[in-house]
Amino acid sequence: MLHTNNPILKHKAGLLNLAEELGNVSSACQVMGVSRDTFYRYQQRVEEGGIDSRIDKSRRTANSKNRVDEPTAHAVVTSAIEQPAVGRHRSSNELVC
Repeated sequence: MLHTNNPILKHKAGLLNLAEELGNVSSACQVMGVSRDTFYRYQQRVEEGGIDSRIDKSRRTANSKNRVDEPTAHAVVTSAIEQPAVGRHRSSNELVC
């Protein structure tokens, strides 16, 4: 029986507990409105690292193409703070020169 105080994880732990009590994964999934594939993913994550590992981690990877180097970012922020009325085109032209 799994216990957690995290409200995000309670329904996931409840699904795993219900399947254990019923002894039937399909019935538990049908009652909770979850696919069996999802159930087995939850179960695998719990077996690998416990119930706390079940917190969904972001699947996104950082897009480094949209990043600029630190000195450029610092220059842009400094320029925006010093001259808030200047638009992005003028600011870009002044920073390039």
